[in-house]
Amino acid sequence: MAIRAFLTRMNEETFDVARAVDPDSCDVSALLLEDQDRTVMFNDLNGGTAVGNLFSTRDKMARFLGIGTDDLMGHLMSAMSEPKPFEVVEKGDWMANVTDDFDLTKLPIPRYFPEDGGRYITSGVIIAEYEGKRNMSFHRMMVIGKDALAVRLVPRHLFTMHKAAKAAGEELKISICVGLCPCALLAAASSLDYEVDELEVASALRMSALGEPMVLAEGGNGLLVPASCDYVFEGRITLDETDEGPFVDITGTYDHVRKQPIIKIDRMMHVDDPVFHLLQPGGNEHFLLMGMPREPVIFRTVRQTVPRTHAVRLTEGGCCWLNGVVSISKNKEGDGVNAIMAAFSGHPSMKHVIIVDQDIDIFDDRQVEWAMATRFQGNRLLVIPDSAGSSLDPSADGTTYKVGVDATMPLGKEHLFRRATLD
Repeated sequence: MAIRAFLTRMNEETFDVARAVDPDSCDVSALLLEDQDRTVMFNDLNGGTAVGNLFSTRDKMARFLGIGTDDLMGHLMSAMSEPKPFEVVEKGDWMANVTDDFDLTKLPIPRYFPEDGGRYITSGVIIAEYEGKRNMSFHRMMVIGKDALAVRLVPRHLFTMHKAAKAAGEELKISICVGLCPCALLAAASSLDYEVDELEVASALRMSALGEPMVLAEGGNGLLVPASCDYVFEGRITLDETDEGPFVDITGTYDHVRKQPIIKIDRMMHVDDPVFHLLQPGGNEHFLLMGMPREPVIFRTVRQTVPRTHAVRLTEGGCCWLNGVVSISKNKEGDGVNAIMAAFSGHPSMKHVIIVDQDIDIFDDRQVEWAMATRFQGNRLLVIPDSAGSSLDPSADGTTYKVGVDATMPLGKEHLFRRATLD
């Protein structure tokens, strides 16, 4: 009962939807988007139980980890830098119910938007091993049958594993986990070196925040997965492909249809009274889980250029992916421009970044806009043409124009730019 335990740990009240919800009605999205701060429990979604907006705010993640919101990036940065061993136990919570007689179409898996290609698993984290390498990563998966999914693979680690297996004429053995804690979710969403085991990053995050390692258990296919999650689906990425999509991705626009691999599920396992985690596409929870793991990378890259770097935020208005804000204290003129270039290096998918001084709260959009209004002139705009951008940006056509704004105060003239206070 992992998700129920999460809610207890966070002391989180839920907004309960008692009525039956048709999985193809898009009512799930309507209810989740109505108030993204509230956690919504669906008690009868296609006959099952599901929850959305589970970790839709930084505060919720911090409460689960028992830390302050200001400490989130530091703990995540530490975990990425120093992965820790995990603990292996004989039995996972999800072993309570094991079956090869299941039907994915009868689970609480919804269609989120009217033009989606089908019902989608959006919070599923895939764990795979191949040639001595293990990977844990997020992938959207469209239900195409009672035991089959179409999976979107972008050219990263799982794509590399599948490509190598396919070249050898082999299917890739996988486990799909639904209902993971934020430590595993954030690690799975991180872009790490191929040699790094995301499960060890998750363990390091649990150690730094909770003082305990990530606990894993071995499934029937021999793969280690977190012992505490609500569902585990064991299967194979096959050599076959099918159409996947359309699907609303992080920008809130429909991603187009592509030929993508087919997953065949062999076995379903779950806890007693399981809860299916619904990750609203283009919602705040999607933003945070995708964007937060990039912030420590940007921070580290900028700090190598500007030592007094204070904070980094990928903004919700920019889908926590395309727009960012960085606060620094300059040592010399030109540090603002250097910070812009370093930020783009740290997160190549970002296309707009604003550099501000330490006195600006980067989590307050009004303060950031005030800094732009009072400390910035257009001749300090840095434009980088014909750059590689994000495939998720609907306005980009192969390449993009990156724009950096230096909204910092000129050194030696700070008294002319500081906001007046009564202190």
